[in-house]
This record gives sequence, C-alpha cells and structure tokens, in this order.
Amino acid sequence: MTRPPKPSSRRLALGQLMLLGSAPWLAGPSLAADSDNLLDYAPRAKAPPGYPESYIALVRAAEDEGRLCIYTNTDKPVAAPLVADFQSLYPRIAVDYEDLGSTELYHRFIAERQLGRASADVLWSSAMDHMAALATAGHAQPYDSPEKSHYPDWARWQDRLWSTTYEPVVFAHHKPSLPASRAPRSHKELASWLAHNQGRTVSYDILKSGIGYFLAAQDEAADAHSFWSMAKELGKRQTRLVLTTDAQASQLASGKASLGINLLGSYTLAQARKRPTLGILYPQDYTLIASRVLLINSKAAHPNAARLWLDYLLSRRGQSLMARSAGLYALRADAEGETTRAVLLKQLGDRARPIALSPQLAAPLDNASYNDFILRWRTALGQARVRRPAPGKA
Repeated sequence: MTRPPKPSSRRLALGQLMLLGSAPWLAGPSLAADSDNLLDYAPRAKAPPGYPESYIALVRAAEDEGRLCIYTNTDKPVAAPLVADFQSLYPRIAVDYEDLGSTELYHRFIAERQLGRASADVLWSSAMDHMAALATAGHAQPYDSPEKSHYPDWARWQDRLWSTTYEPVVFAHHKPSLPASRAPRSHKELASWLAHNQGRTVSYDILKSGIGYFLAAQDEAADAHSFWSMAKELGKRQTRLVLTTDAQASQLASGKASLGINLLGSYTLAQARKRPTLGILYPQDYTLIASRVLLINSKAAHPNAARLWLDYLLSRRGQSLMARSAGLYALRADAEGETTRAVLLKQLGDRARPIALSPQLAAPLDNASYNDFILRWRTALGQARVRRPAPGKA
C-alpha cells in the first residue's frame, strides 16, 4: 500500500497532561514540575471497583513498568480526556501518545518490528483491516480482559483484537447548496444522483488513506454493482480526494463541496455542532458501523500497562467518557452519553451493519486483491481529472 508523506507525530506525555487539570494527585503544592519527580509522590493505585483482588498485582506490575506507548490515528484532542482520566487512576504510568495517520501507523510498526527496534505497546486504529492483518501475522498478544463479558462476540477476536467504538459511516452535505431533501439517501442512489446533479463531491483518497481504502472495500463487498457505478460517476465530475474525515467535513461546511461520502460519524458530528452549514445523512439501505480496534503488541515493552489501558477503554467509566467528553461512539451497552451504541440503534434499527472482527478483514490487503482494486478504482475515476489536495493525516 502506498504510504503518504510522513505527517507530524505528536506526543501527549505526562507533563502536557498536567495542563488538563483532571488528575487530583496534581493538586498538591509540594509536587515538583518534573514528571519523574511527580511519580515519587503519586500514590499506589488500587484495583478498579468490581474487579477481583488479584487485579492489584497487574496494577502494581504496570506501575513498576512506569510507561505506556500508544500508536493511534485517534486525534490527540479527542483522546486527551481519556488519557488524562487514565492517568488520574494510574498516576505512576507516563503515557506517550503518538498521533499518526492510519497508513503510517501500520508501516511504521511493521518496520520497527522487522528492524528489532522498540515500538508501541498498544496500537489503536480505525483501519480495521490493518489491525486484522497485524493480528493474524502474530503481532498481537492475547489478553483475557475482565471487561470481556460486556461486549458482543463480533467485537473481539481471539482476545487479540478488541473493538472499542461503534462509529457510523455517514454521508454529509453542505446544507445551503444541497438540502437534505435533495441529497442521496442510500448507496444505491449514489450513482444516479451523481449523474443527474451538479456540485462538487468529496471523499477519501483511498490510495493514501488506510481507512478510506478499508471503507471502499466494505462498500464494494456489500454491493459491487452500486459501488463501481458510483466510482465511474465520481470520475466524470470534479471530485476532491482527501485523507481525513475532518478534511471532508471542512470542505463541506465551507461550501467547497456539496456532498461527502463515507465520513466517520463521530468526527462529522463534532464538526456539525460547530458549523451549522454541515449536515449528516445516515444511508437508508445500510449504515456501516466501523470501530477503533485495539491490539497489544506481542513484544510490548510495557505489557501490563497496555492491559490496563485496554481494560480502561472497555470499562463503563472509559466508555461513558468517550460518549460524553471525547465525542466517540461508545460500544458498551451500559455506557452513558449522547453518542452511544444504544442511542444510535434507536435511530438506525436494522440498518446498522457493524463490521465484525475476523481474519477476513485483511483479505483486501492481499497484494493481488489490493492491486486489482486500486487499478479498477483509478480507471473508474480517470485519475488525470481528479483534484487531489495536499496530503494530511488519515
């Protein structure tokens, strides 16, 4: 898969998290500003409520490791409340949060493993096919989480892959130029709508965006005829190809494009709350439900800290904070907040089509399958006529 130019990597370490002010142990006036000194003052954490007493051994082992490295394509501002809350529970564990593009995350991790270099303890990515490929190649270690019983079977695979969110894949539109009443409402309508309506369309550049390619492959598997008819119509008009949901939403909110295809619902909803010209459409034939998938590196330098992070994200506390403060759609059934699986299912009903974790998710990444798909995509779009803005983070 072609890699995008390397975007900037940003760390969310202990010193930065102090600014968030959510960790009660930071309030004491005698604490030094240096993070290493802070760890000397931090109290030993306890097992979470409801967990077996034996869990305290895992907590103490993680505290002795003292660090957790996460590679993810979840934007740093989105994850900041989660990381801060995690550190309020486990103040002895410093967090290195590497905010990367989905494609860079995948290739960087593989390169580091092949070179024998230190890499992330945890990978957390919305490119579900990438995560399935890494797990089936032996890069994920199993962990029997005490939170497992709260999740459906399709949301985990061999205790090596874990779905953590329940995110609808949506269409979006520029309300002033394209009211909802005139916008396409299903995948089956897209090709016909594109053929008979004016206005620019924006979507993922699937050659450079891992999540973009994954969602395109899912649509093709769901209805190949509708998907390739849509692709041909995209090639006949001024189509903007970008690398992120945020980039699509920005173009739509500003009126530079009128229709967007396959945006992650969590990021789109966050933009729509701030920009009233942006509208969201849930496809009526089916609405894909994607997830940010987590795996623990089979050679993690800090495996116990990685297990704590997984348990935290799966816990009711972590899931509710996702829905209330992080703006992500929580998967857990008893999570509280506006953006939860329970709330979304009331709206979508049977149209919701969650993507189950399985080795088959990696099949479109096979070299022959990938090359055939990309060649057909480029042919359908007529790449010479496609405008491609500067690359960004997937």
